[in-house]
Amino acid sequence: METAATSDRLQRDYELVCAARDNGSHKAYADLMAAYRQPLYLLLLRMTRNTTTAADLTVETFGKAFLQLRQYAPTGTFASWLYTIGVNTYIDHLRRQHLDTVPLSDAEHTVDGNTIEYQIPSGQPNPEETLIRIERDEALKQIVDQMKEPYRQIIRLRYYEDLSYDEIAQQLHIPIGTVKIRLSRAKELLAAVVKKEGGIL
Repeated sequence: METAATSDRLQRDYELVCAARDNGSHKAYADLMAAYRQPLYLLLLRMTRNTTTAADLTVETFGKAFLQLRQYAPTGTFASWLYTIGVNTYIDHLRRQHLDTVPLSDAEHTVDGNTIEYQIPSGQPNPEETLIRIERDEALKQIVDQMKEPYRQIIRLRYYEDLSYDEIAQQLHIPIGTVKIRLSRAKELLAAVVKKEGGIL
């Protein structure tokens, strides 16, 4: 369900895309990066588990996106479009990494003159699973954005910034017990909204 906030964001992002694409506006490029660099980086960090790689892929993703701005249509959020490019960039990185680092001896073995190839599991989600997860995360983020304080804040600190209970307590200047109570209540409210919306998990 599209909210007024989502509609406003779509309009704002499309105006920035048009300014960057049609007028070469450096400010529009900068505004798009300022809005989505951190969430894109965090997404790539969750997948790569490496800060340097995530930072490199973030820059590479924005480079690809800015070169492909004519392909963006405001039928979906700019974030989802950008994250899809980010996932594909990550997949390309995995392919390069696999080709560069996996020895031939690890991929095949010879028995009686016959070569047997082994299927080596990557341990990573496939592209479809990754895109589903991104869409789910984006839908959850939209729901969280609509929650009232202090529940919205506690969810962001715990799950988006990955802070511990102690770190949240220090930042908000409240006891750890209060952090746990607020977080528990916030998760109950979030689950209720998800159930009402038909489920996205």
